[in-house]
Amino acid sequence: MNTATSADGTPIAYEETGDGPVVVIVNGAMSTAADAAGLATALADAGFRAVTWDRRARGSSGDRPGSTPDREVEDLAAVIGAVGGEAAVLGHSSGAVLGLVAASRGVPVRALFLSEPPLRFGEDEPADDLAERLQAFVDEGRPEEAIVTFQLEGVGLPREMVDQIRASEMFPGLVALAQSTVYDTNLTREASTPGPEMLSVAAPITVLRGAQTFPMLITAADHLADEVDGAELVVVPESVMHRPDPAATARVVRERLA
Repeated sequence: MNTATSADGTPIAYEETGDGPVVVIVNGAMSTAADAAGLATALADAGFRAVTWDRRARGSSGDRPGSTPDREVEDLAAVIGAVGGEAAVLGHSSGAVLGLVAASRGVPVRALFLSEPPLRFGEDEPADDLAERLQAFVDEGRPEEAIVTFQLEGVGLPREMVDQIRASEMFPGLVALAQSTVYDTNLTREASTPGPEMLSVAAPITVLRGAQTFPMLITAADHLADEVDGAELVVVPESVMHRPDPAATARVVRERLA
C-alpha cells in the first residue's frame, strides 16, 4: 500500500487497482480497504483505476486523538491529491456521507456515487451522547462494548444479530476498529440532515440503493435524491441488505462516466 499524508500529519494508507479514470472508494463503518477489494476489482475490470484506502483509525492508516469530521475530509482530499488531484468518488454507507460532505467543502470531486448513505433527516436519531459513550469505552479499554453499542444504537441492528456477530470469528477484527466508531458517529450526526452546501454540490450525484435493504436506508436514499437538484436515484437489485454488488455497482459507474 502507498501512503498519503493528511493535513494534520496523519498517514493514510491507500492502494490502486487497474488503469483509467480514477474512482476513489470510501468505505462505511467498521470496514477497511480490504473490504472493498471486490468492488475495486470490478471497477478495474470496467476500465477504471480504483483506489481503496483505510480511513483513519483503521487498518494501516494512522490517527490523532480527538479527530473530527473535518480531519476525515482532509484525509479524502489527501488521497485524491496523491492519485492525481481529481477523482470520482464512490462512497458506501457512512463513506457516502463523507464523500458528500467533502465535495460540499471543495474537495475536487468529478462525480459522486452515494451508496445507501445513512442520513436520518431528523427522524429516529441516535442519542446525542452516543459518540461520547463510545469514546469512554475505548478510553477505558473496553473496545468490545464500543462495537456492540455502536451496532445497537448507531446502526440500529437487532440485539439477536449483534449477539451473533459478537460470537463470530469476525468480531475480533471489528474490535480493532473501535475508535473509528466514534468518528463515524460524529460524521453521521453532523451531516444527518444535509444543509444547503451538501444539497448544492456541483458534481453530478448518483444515489444508489438496493431493492432489498434496511427501510431507513431506502427512505434516506430516496429523500436525498429528491432533495438534491439533478440527482439520479438508481435502484440496484443485485445489492442486497446494505451490501453493494461489485459488478452491478461498477456497471452503474461505467454507464455514467463513459
